[in-house]
Amino acid sequence: MSVIELLKKRISTRAFLDSPVEQDTVRALLDAARWSPSGGNVQPWKVIVVSGEARSEVTKRATAALARNPQGEAGDYPIYPEGLHEPYRSRRFQMGEDMYAIMGIAREDKAKRFQALARNFEFFGAPVGIFMVIDRAMGHGQWAHMGMFMQSLALAAEEMGLATCMQEAWAMVRDTLHEHFELPSNEMLYCGIALGCADREAPVNGLRTRRATVGEFADFRGFQRED
Repeated sequence: MSVIELLKKRISTRAFLDSPVEQDTVRALLDAARWSPSGGNVQPWKVIVVSGEARSEVTKRATAALARNPQGEAGDYPIYPEGLHEPYRSRRFQMGEDMYAIMGIAREDKAKRFQALARNFEFFGAPVGIFMVIDRAMGHGQWAHMGMFMQSLALAAEEMGLATCMQEAWAMVRDTLHEHFELPSNEMLYCGIALGCADREAPVNGLRTRRATVGEFADFRGFQRED
């Protein structure tokens, strides 16, 4: 499968089978992703991989933290900027409405919507969770490099018949996990990634988010006019 095909095939998978993923497989994915672009070869990413009891413990701690504070732990790196404006606000809203609609959850059913959100902290049933960690000294450029690493990992997973979901929701329990993983003060957890075999029968995995056309976001300059 070509890179372009993999890009179009990849989705945020939100329902996984309980089929195990071996450590050697995860290691192979990370070995491929480490060749991602990195300005100055800084390679700012650090990865923590959990499975089995370690995965269960993370879920247990996250669930307990959210039971104490359903709004999540306050931090200096929010998932979305305050006052998200157009067209970004509408894109986010539409994605949420499309997802809950395909899951059969009404807008007014707050309890089921919260349950759906809580599935993040079970990795949507995936057997492997990957956490991305970065040094707080890093700037915006290095955050972009880490994103390239994550994209490379996701595409490599697709090629191997696996699925992923980038999970910024873990930022809601960032302090709890910082303590649990015994990270030094200069490091912070950015997000999680669920990894496993997709449940192809789950309706939620039929969601394809709406994307802007090239003409909506690209400005071409200096090219000769096409006939």
